[in-house]
Amino acid sequence: MRIVGGRFRGRKLKTPVGGLTRPTAEKVREALFDILGERVRGVSFFDLYAGTGAVGIEALSRGAARVVFVESAGRALSALRSNIRALPLEKEEVNLVQEPVAKALRKLSDAESAASIVFSDPPYADEEWPRLLDEIADLIAWTANGLLVLEHHSKSPPSCPPGFSPGKSYRYGDSALSLFYLNGGCSS
Repeated sequence: MRIVGGRFRGRKLKTPVGGLTRPTAEKVREALFDILGERVRGVSFFDLYAGTGAVGIEALSRGAARVVFVESAGRALSALRSNIRALPLEKEEVNLVQEPVAKALRKLSDAESAASIVFSDPPYADEEWPRLLDEIADLIAWTANGLLVLEHHSKSPPSCPPGFSPGKSYRYGDSALSLFYLNGGCSS
């Protein structure tokens, strides 16, 4: 696995041994950042269920000012830490939250820097994620033009979370990306 664009383009990333982590494929990451374009420059980007950190590192590579990585799985954390240490990053560019997403989100709601873009690729079998998705507009401090990007199985599209309006969805084989814009009109 490698970074596909920006200042770290071509850098290889470590991945954990075993099949517990499902890293976002290079073609999906490339498509995501093509979709986001310049919107990622200078913003605070949250990478929930970060795994190896590939999406968040790609955001930093493409100009995000700061990335908050949230991960709690031991092997994934080890790979994530290694990947972050291998890059020439400033301390203020990275915040690694080593807790389950539900607990981390409650802490991040008081963060000084609001999220502009939140990316989430939860484990497909995560039973807590649908409940968190219903609360995500209130669980995170957001900028005015907040964007939520969900990676999911293409045959299981997520419902629009309360407080957001649906954007486009993009399919890449078995994976899909769905965009949701803050302050929209989805009902619960």
